[in-house]
Amino acid sequence: MIKTITKVGNSQGLILDAAVLDLARLKVGDQVNLTVHDGGTITLTPVRPRPAPAEVTKLIQSTMKDYSRTLRRLA
Repeated sequence: MIKTITKVGNSQGLILDAAVLDLARLKVGDQVNLTVHDGGTITLTPVRPRPAPAEVTKLIQSTMKDYSRTLRRLA
């Protein structure tokens, strides 16, 4: 896919189509990591926040409490 760098205010930018954003699972406001490689290749990598370990533990404990009866029957 060929894109053209355009002027956006006092800067330059690329306009990404909605289809491209959908394929990359990105939306307006998401952060991406930009890496420039030898030879000028540019890679954009989505920054996907990870939940804190304490948050995951709390969610697991809550789920186990909510479904304790079902989990006992399955065991």
